[in-house]
Amino acid sequence: MSNPELQEKAFIANAQRNKWVLRKDIKRFNNKYIKGVKVTESGILAAAHLAGPGSVKKFLRSYGEQGFADANGATIKYYMKKFSGYDTSLIKPLKKVKVKYESA
Repeated sequence: MSNPELQEKAFIANAQRNKWVLRKDIKRFNNKYIKGVKVTESGILAAAHLAGPGSVKKFLRSYGEQGFADANGATIKYYMKKFSGYDTSLIKPLKKVKVKYESA
């Protein structure tokens, strides 16, 4: 928590892993609508950051019937809508990701 650079690396690594796990679902559902929300790659990745890739798969494959909400009430649908349309092309899907920690 006290190392912003390491946090950023961990966030990117998590997004890369989630993009790999969800690659087939991204291809299948991108630009479709579920429960009135346009599904985009950035929305899927944001939702995976919130709820985990498994919960996002369940949401997509059930066409929104199976959902998730965190302790604050944020849902997969909310994240998909809020974070729709961002450029995630720099996030490369990777099966195995490691974060290097370099101490001072």
